[in-house]
Amino acid sequence: MKEMIKNNLQTAHKPSASNTLTNVAAEEPATTANPKPLVGDSKKVHDVVIIGAGPAALTTSIYLTREDIETLLLEKAIIGGMSAITDWIDNYPGFPDGISGLELADKLRQQAERFGAIINVGEVVGVEKVKQHIKVKTTDNQFLAKSVLIASGSDYKKIGITGEKQYYARGVHYCATCDGAFYRGKKLVVVGGGNSAVQEALFLTRFAEHIDLLVRSTIKASDVLAKELAKHPKITTHLGITPQEIVGDSQKVQKVVATDSNGKKRDFITDGVFVFVGLKPNTMFLKDSAIELDSVGFVKTNHNMQTSVGGIFAAGDVRSGATMQIASAVGEGATVALRIRKYLES
Repeated sequence: MKEMIKNNLQTAHKPSASNTLTNVAAEEPATTANPKPLVGDSKKVHDVVIIGAGPAALTTSIYLTREDIETLLLEKAIIGGMSAITDWIDNYPGFPDGISGLELADKLRQQAERFGAIINVGEVVGVEKVKQHIKVKTTDNQFLAKSVLIASGSDYKKIGITGEKQYYARGVHYCATCDGAFYRGKKLVVVGGGNSAVQEALFLTRFAEHIDLLVRSTIKASDVLAKELAKHPKITTHLGITPQEIVGDSQKVQKVVATDSNGKKRDFITDGVFVFVGLKPNTMFLKDSAIELDSVGFVKTNHNMQTSVGGIFAAGDVRSGATMQIASAVGEGATVALRIRKYLES
């Protein structure tokens, strides 16, 4: 994402105890196992085609291929999804000392491929039911499948200001549960005024000495959250404030430059910036499909994790109602694998 992301995987180095930077690696970390282009075969019918190769997708493929269910994953970017670009994960079960996101992603990939999963490059641009099969179109090819899993994940909405991209993983974050613990006794800026922003700001008070909450207009969080926010001694809320730039020394964040409703410039000194202006699902390729999405664009599913189109399932951060945690995505991957197996048997 996010534990997300959302979500919580990482780079090759473990942060020190005094690290005031972050949990997210470079946006395009090096990997020893990039997927390779796949030539389409319009005649072959795959048992399962999975769109995406994040934790949910990889877990599903592990479960399916162990039962000799032929599985093809199509990933347009990096194996591991958002988890692979998360610096350090401390809250994934089974790793008491934490694990880098990139390493966790690679371990999931190795396990999936050991059982026979095929992972390849492919940006999906459309999905449609064609008689008893499902056609998955990519920018270069098309594939037929008996069943399809949409596990394309989601991405954090960005505010799009100078310094946001530059300091991503070096002071700019999008997941409080992932990265908050690195800011014990530090000053933070939180951007946003909705439920998630207020909830995350309140959560960050467990670690931070003080938080400046920058809200573009007014607080839009629920009354319960708004009341809790108003009485918290560690949070100062600034209404009508629009961030313009994130400034640092090339290594870490130092301040946020913003303007108020009168256009006056204001500086907020900080050790880190947490942005909570929402998540956007990676579902643009479904906009012309028969698959039902919720009002935000996440994929709707029933209790069997099946979409509105028979044979097409969804799991992980792309699914409406997902918790945006790696552990949850892995659990959904295991669950949907059993649902897909049952569907194929029927």
